[in-house]
This record gives sequence, C-alpha cells and structure tokens, in this order.
Amino acid sequence: MDTLAPGILLIADPFLKDPNFARTVILLCEHQEEGSFGFVVNKQFDQKLDDLISNVFVPNIPVYLGGPVQMDTIHFIHQMPDLIEGGFEVFPGIFWGGDFDAVVNLVNSQQLDLQKIKFFVGYSGWSSGQLEGEMNEKSWILSSVNTPILFLEDEQEIWRQALRRMGNNFAMMANFPIDPTLN
Repeated sequence: MDTLAPGILLIADPFLKDPNFARTVILLCEHQEEGSFGFVVNKQFDQKLDDLISNVFVPNIPVYLGGPVQMDTIHFIHQMPDLIEGGFEVFPGIFWGGDFDAVVNLVNSQQLDLQKIKFFVGYSGWSSGQLEGEMNEKSWILSSVNTPILFLEDEQEIWRQALRRMGNNFAMMANFPIDPTLN
C-alpha cells in the first residue's frame, strides 16, 4: 500500500526517533494537497474524559493523545453513526466527529458502547507536502485500516498488531527493540 488517503493507517517505522510519534499508529482522517490530519490511536493521555469535560459524569473513560497539535481540543472517532449524527466517514464503518453534546448525553446515560468510541486530546497534522516528505524518509509504513486494532483496549499492542497483520517482513519489525544499541 503506497497511497495516502483518509482511512489509511500510518504505522511508525520501528526506528522513528520523534518522541511524539515513536511506536505510534495514526488513523489518517484527511489528506489533501493543503495538508493532512489524523489521530494517534495508541498513546493514552494521562487524564480521563471526566477530568477534561466537566459535564461528563461517567468516570475513567480513557482519552488518547491524538497528537501534538491543538492540545486544547477534544476529538473522537466512533462506529455508531446511528446514535451520533454529523460524523465524517473516514473508512467504511469508522466515523470522525459528530454532535459532541449528543455524545456527552449518550455517555452520561450509558447508551454508548465504549468499545466503539475513542476520544483524543489534540491531533496530528501535516502542512502541504510534509507528510509526503516523511514518507520519502521512510518514517511511516502504510496499512489499510483494521477496525478491531483501532479500538483495542491494550494500546501497547496496537502498533505490534498493526505490523504483524501486514505479513512476515513487517511482523519481524514488531519485535525490534526500541533502541537496538542496548542489545
């Protein structure tokens, strides 16, 4: 797979050193000539949703670090377009955004399947040509979306599973040490 488009997973190369993106998997939600954006799906944030949104009353809903851009914003992806209106379908069955007030009400009334929604602080963004440059530097491995991987509870496994499902050569990368000089 070598085409950047909404619904593609960007899997960080095992040796990518950028601390914002080391061992991450990003769901690419938008890719246009003007730029691109998506969400890191496997880095849990140190606060929960009820810590960030005062009118959320259900405790301990995880929030993920979507990326280093606009850390004062909250976003979400989900698989519930019948309950959450206004979302943008980035991949068949996976939606970005929608009516946030409705989401808060659905969370508080416990009508959402929390295995089918993921919240993010901030996002990952690239200006025009920037992501293509990172692709040329071999910073990212492209993969099609695997919905169950996006919503895995064990965020530590998402990067490994994303590589393993790509086949033998990539599966070996899943076991590479973070710093090979320590071997």
